[in-house]
Amino acid sequence: MTDMPLVSIVTPSFNQSRFLESAIRSVLALDYPHIEFIVIDGGSIDGSVEVIQKYADKLAFWVSEPDMGQADAVNKGFAQAKGEVFAWLNSDDTYEAQAVSEAVGFLQENPGIGMVYGDANFIDEKGLVIGRFPAAQTNYRRLRQGYVHIPQQAAFCRASLWRQVGPLDTSLYFAMDYDLWVRLARISELRYHPRVWANFRLHGDSKTILDDDRCWPEMLRVHRRNGGSWFSLIVAKYYLRKVFAPWVTWRRRARARIAK
Repeated sequence: MTDMPLVSIVTPSFNQSRFLESAIRSVLALDYPHIEFIVIDGGSIDGSVEVIQKYADKLAFWVSEPDMGQADAVNKGFAQAKGEVFAWLNSDDTYEAQAVSEAVGFLQENPGIGMVYGDANFIDEKGLVIGRFPAAQTNYRRLRQGYVHIPQQAAFCRASLWRQVGPLDTSLYFAMDYDLWVRLARISELRYHPRVWANFRLHGDSKTILDDDRCWPEMLRVHRRNGGSWFSLIVAKYYLRKVFAPWVTWRRRARARIAK
């Protein structure tokens, strides 16, 4: 890794104009000077293109055209990217200013680490902090058991590893990041660094709230595709999750409502 490696950040977006500008501004406010910022919009019709155009001179690349969803947009963005470190920030999330500089510093100090991830706050529609993502150290074995604990917004991986294990599986709507973490952890160490690097927005239209029930079935697909048994911890967790899913969804919706 060079002394000041280029960091490529991709923001996939579709009809998120009310949050997109905050995401863009958070990238532009990062205290790290060597960033390649790419925005891939899925053909939005809600004013998102006008937001992107407002910042077009600060973007390395952007496009607005129909795609196959979030995973496809991230893949398209990384196909354009030239950096040594890759990250993606969804259009309703934001970074903390020191995120990239601290992540790059950690990767430089730990050349054997393939991906580093920090902490992420839960924020509401107004950007107010309403909680904290339960980030924790995990590894390949624990990921295969369903212990994820990686806030995607706060994850930074070496581009060389992405090129070995990517792209994202576009057939996955929810668990494409989990699938990526498993593939990365199989060949390299992932390390948790307890610093707040990002903000994960919970709002009424976010798929974390609307479509949470799609997450664990997709994780089981990944598990089975990797040769996992039906008699395993992740399967047991799936059935427990089905029992408690209504409460989890209600709690997330309540957080979003209270914060309005």
